[in-house]
Amino acid sequence: MSPFGLAKKYFINSQFYVSLMGTLLSVFFMLEQNTFRFPSAVLIFITYFSGYLYTKYQQTEHFYKIFILNVISGVISAVFIIFNHNEIRLVKWAVIVILGLLYNSFFLENYIRKIPLLKVFYVGFVWALVNSWLTLPTFNIPIFLISFLFVTALVLPFDIRDMHSDNIKTFPKMIGVQNTKYLAYILVFSACLLSAFYLDFPFSLSFFITSIITFILIYFSDSTNRESYFSFWVETCSGLPFLFYILYLYFKF
Repeated sequence: MSPFGLAKKYFINSQFYVSLMGTLLSVFFMLEQNTFRFPSAVLIFITYFSGYLYTKYQQTEHFYKIFILNVISGVISAVFIIFNHNEIRLVKWAVIVILGLLYNSFFLENYIRKIPLLKVFYVGFVWALVNSWLTLPTFNIPIFLISFLFVTALVLPFDIRDMHSDNIKTFPKMIGVQNTKYLAYILVFSACLLSAFYLDFPFSLSFFITSIITFILIYFSDSTNRESYFSFWVETCSGLPFLFYILYLYFKF
């Protein structure tokens, strides 16, 4: 197997990559708010990774192993929070975990993912809570809105990818692929505009450059694209703000 094939199998398809990108987006906002702590980043990664594994392996023969892993991860995370944070952070984390279970759990008769059109907004909502509530002393409305709009826009290309296999009504099915892209453009532009007003310059600049690349990737999104276009390139957009901020610091100094 080629190096790219190995990376795709063990790094991208393992849910490690999307968890890493989600964590980097959170780190970006923590740095902007001057609240970065390494234990918080580890907690967020474990939470994302456990959640995505749970979603992927439901109703498979491997689920019981994943469930045991989730329980162990949950206990480790709870202990991690108790020793590194406080009881309020523990409550916030528990709420977010419950919201994740409501999104896609086969034992629920009607979970969120089965509700037409709600999926994209729900994913954006949960990621936004992680960035604006879990990691900060108080709820930050601008960061919530920026995260919510941006992440929601990133979910739409995946609806385009899955439009012929999804069993529920999605935006591409209802309003067409092109109109779905227009909606994604509006969401990204709105997030970029808010970042210009509410984030410090290095962070708003990083988000602006990210928005340009995100526009391009949305433009070329198509259901005929290879899986790697979405699982690697589109997923990477979540980590780009952090990457561009690091590049800004490097060239500044």
